Amino acid sequence: MSMECSGARVEERSFALMSTGTRDAKRVTTHTLQEMKSKGVPIAMLTAYDYSLARLVDASGIDVILVGDSASNVMAGHETTLPITLDQMIYHASSAVRGVHRALVVVDLPFGTYQGNTKGALNSAIRIMKESGAHAVKLEGGREVLGSIERILTAGIPVMGHLGLTPQSIYKFGTYVVRAKEEAEAQRLREDAKLLEKAGCFALVLEKIPAQLAAEVAASVAIPVIGIGAGAGVDGQVLVLHDMLGINQEFNPRFLRRYADLHGVITQAVASYVTDVRSKSFPNADEQY
Repeated sequence: MSMECSGARVEERSFALMSTGTRDAKRVTTHTLQEMKSKGVPIAMLTAYDYSLARLVDASGIDVILVGDSASNVMAGHETTLPITLDQMIYHASSAVRGVHRALVVVDLPFGTYQGNTKGALNSAIRIMKESGAHAVKLEGGREVLGSIERILTAGIPVMGHLGLTPQSIYKFGTYVVRAKEEAEAQRLREDAKLLEKAGCFALVLEKIPAQLAAEVAASVAIPVIGIGAGAGVDGQVLVLHDMLGINQEFNPRFLRRYADLHGVITQAVASYVTDVRSKSFPNADEQY
């Protein structure tokens, strides 16, 4: 084995050791993610919205936990991400943060808290950081929100960008189809990625764009690029926890891999409980005082 190959394996093992899930594990920071990109170590990112699941996800060795505005869908049952408020995002974020000892916690700025108002964007980001204890914020868009990004960064708040399919703009797009398939939109995305990097974003999410374009963007910027439905040529991946655990059954995009069937596990467990209560087999003699 060559020295170069051996060194790469040692580097991968060192990052794997960070994924012990213990209180003593080294915290993941924006600098850690930059190191991971430079060493070619893929970044693993998942959503979480509450203490219990964030605690489990963190202990499993995840690098980044996103308290996403997808809470609007999976926690509150809304059709889109638009209805969730800043107060609700802070509630979910503070709950998740209390369960995390290692992962970097990033919180979505919800719709209406940063578009077209740089002062409002800064105030929203400050509230998230102060009231939840999170480590960074994420917002959607390119050049149209550049002023808000720059204003937030002046306060020393790390910002993660988000390009491609931006769910907060669903009524503008009218559909959740793959974005940037046409060259004009693809070129705008390339330019926006460079603008966000230059502004100071520490990382970038690319959602539902052609894999070749995503790989090209990841190679063209120095900051980590996290994909969702953007192929394998990026620096890491993110999924919605409730989707990958199989809690939600209605959402079945091509990019989603289900790692469990908790829908089946939970419904069966509850049905068994109901049966035991009805039959008076629960509680038994050993389950009472």
